[in-house]
Amino acid sequence: MKEEEVVEVLKRENEEFRRIYQEHRDLDSQLSEYNKKSSFTTEEEMEINRIKKEKLHKKDKIAELVREYKKHQSMN
Repeated sequence: MKEEEVVEVLKRENEEFRRIYQEHRDLDSQLSEYNKKSSFTTEEEMEINRIKKEKLHKKDKIAELVREYKKHQSMN
């Protein structure tokens, strides 16, 4: 099963995955809003860095859940 297919299955069947996936998308939207600006205050730069770290953490968790699903599927 391709990773995209696994993501779709998990979005339908796994509440934790769905929540984390949506949070990741929301963080991406926040970053997009910041990227529309040409310069940032120090506070905005700190917020951008916080968002990037949180987004990366969510991405890692998504990847972990995908790996666990694939592992579980291969055992069946």
